[in-house]
Amino acid sequence: MHLARLRLRDFRNYARLDVTFAPGFHLLLGNNAQGKTNLLEAIYLLATLRSFRGVGSAQMLRYGSPRYFVGAEVVGDGGHEIRMAWSATERRLSLDGTPVRKLADYLGVLRVVVFCTEDLQLVKGPAGRRRRFLDLLLTQTHRTYLPLLQRYMQALRSRNALLKAREPDAAALESFTRELIAAGEPLVRLRRELLPRISALTRLAYRQIAHDAEEVRLDYEPSVREDFAAELARQRARERVYRATLVGPHRDEVRLLLDERPAAQFGSEGQKRSLAVALKMAQAEYLTGLHGTPPILLIDDVMGELDASRRAGLLPLLERSHQASGQVFMTCTEENWPRELGRRLQRWQVHQGALQPLEPAKG
Repeated sequence: MHLARLRLRDFRNYARLDVTFAPGFHLLLGNNAQGKTNLLEAIYLLATLRSFRGVGSAQMLRYGSPRYFVGAEVVGDGGHEIRMAWSATERRLSLDGTPVRKLADYLGVLRVVVFCTEDLQLVKGPAGRRRRFLDLLLTQTHRTYLPLLQRYMQALRSRNALLKAREPDAAALESFTRELIAAGEPLVRLRRELLPRISALTRLAYRQIAHDAEEVRLDYEPSVREDFAAELARQRARERVYRATLVGPHRDEVRLLLDERPAAQFGSEGQKRSLAVALKMAQAEYLTGLHGTPPILLIDDVMGELDASRRAGLLPLLERSHQASGQVFMTCTEENWPRELGRRLQRWQVHQGALQPLEPAKG
């Protein structure tokens, strides 16, 4: 799979961009605030319909513009054309000229894994970050997962709204409770099935980066330990006090352990950074193993944050992507791009929202 063409109109600092990309390494060079990360964000948006920076669509508009457009041609299992437009009053997404009605039919057409500074929040941040990590991976690999998640979240919102009422409608509350259980139980099952595979891949990736320094393990801790209906019944009195649903997949946790101790509390900054990169490497390896082809890798200044030995641990993943005719986009400055990648790459100069190919590196 690779991104063959990218078109931007009024996206971030890009007034207009129309560029074609071959498979392989693409090094995006330029000073800060020139638009390197914005390119990665546009590609990630096409794949996941969200920004890895955690911002809304309004923040991705070019200053003073009422709407943006992002388009792409993707080569994978056949070819696909994606067109996305957003404004305050209009949201359009089409695949091969047909409006997308169900997101489950769209997600997975373009598979990407992003490595960025925000990844550190997978280790240091709240449980919701780690749940979203699982949800994105399962959404890209199980067609039933997103509809289940949407169904669960809709039932959760409706149930919480009822619990906030002074006198909740008992029949309506029971109806939404049944819906919550029907959607929540398969969510937990799919997450539980995924965790051992991701844990094993993360352990291997961490060894490559940190050179067997510590043993890594991921533990899935669902808030529902046994029977969902029974646990909701036991929580009924507390729910009336807190006016919210207190157990369910929306409260699950993924514990990240280094030598059996919580990484967030006991890991050094270097260990946390290595673990965050290892989680993303595991995500890429899992997608590759499942689909037979690597996802597009988006690497935003991460190499510059790793020392030489940790960078060396990431190189095998990049090399496998290269051998499989995959695609890697990496942002750097001219001074800190990783020379160990060699000369088998396309260098691009990014300057004030414009992209210009550069001559191959010498030496």
